Amino acid sequence: MSYKNILIRADSSSTIGTGHIMRDIVLARQYKSANITFAIQDLDGNINDKIKQNGYKVNILKSNDIKELDKLIKKLNIDLLIIDHYEIDYKKEKKLKKLNPDLKIMVLDDTYETHYCDILLNHNIYAKKKNYKNKVPKNCKLLCGKKYTLLRDEFQKEKLKSYKKNKKFTFFIAMGGADTSNINIKILKILKKFDNIKVNLVTTSSNKNLKKLEKYCANKKWIKLHINSQQIAKLIKKSDYGIITPSVTANELYFLNKQFLAIQTASNQKFMTKHLKNKNYKILKSFNKTKLKKQICKIL
Repeated sequence: MSYKNILIRADSSSTIGTGHIMRDIVLARQYKSANITFAIQDLDGNINDKIKQNGYKVNILKSNDIKELDKLIKKLNIDLLIIDHYEIDYKKEKKLKKLNPDLKIMVLDDTYETHYCDILLNHNIYAKKKNYKNKVPKNCKLLCGKKYTLLRDEFQKEKLKSYKKNKKFTFFIAMGGADTSNINIKILKILKKFDNIKVNLVTTSSNKNLKKLEKYCANKKWIKLHINSQQIAKLIKKSDYGIITPSVTANELYFLNKQFLAIQTASNQKFMTKHLKNKNYKILKSFNKTKLKKQICKIL
């Protein structure tokens, strides 16, 4: 089905992170002929400029109030609302549908929540349709699993490339764009005890601990800090091993056939954590200095 006017409701911040917006930009590209607007709040540490850089319109909301969102839906004559927001639940979705009977609602979900929508997308590699039984309306279209993983074009291109073997064992580290758990430096302090390694660490300007991280990385030739990188896929492909969160990043390393260790930093990562453990990936359910050091010894 084609849509004329699409509204994407999502947020980013130093607390929320940047993953929702990044994947929504990828999703937006699927609707080439539609007028697309992002409805977002102006929160601390947001990446709202990233949306504009990708050519999409932005409408700043003053709050997360449904009435404000409803006014915008009517004003822009929206026919598809895409919700990628943990604070908009079943009740709010149902209310929006009642206020706009002809409106189609697509929800992005990571944690098998109950939703009132026409389309549900869980693009994670662990997602299964059967887990949404009795959690969505009977006529809801379910899009689940790796077939629907939202990946930027750069990942498709890098998958076909090959690079020379690294002289030094190279780690790719990604603790989320905002590193809300603030463990980047803790991981680096463990890695510095090992010889003949290199690190590509990615983060964004949303990271509220960025200045401390930059200070720590300064004058350490074995660490390369990448802020707001446009070459994430290339960095992953050229690395030997990843240390990441069990999040969207796991989908990306999985796609590029890279081995990794995942450290859970948030409760919404529990399903990915369980899936990766079942697939024999190395997992830490929380940051643990001793356990991480032990795992790195095994890796090297």
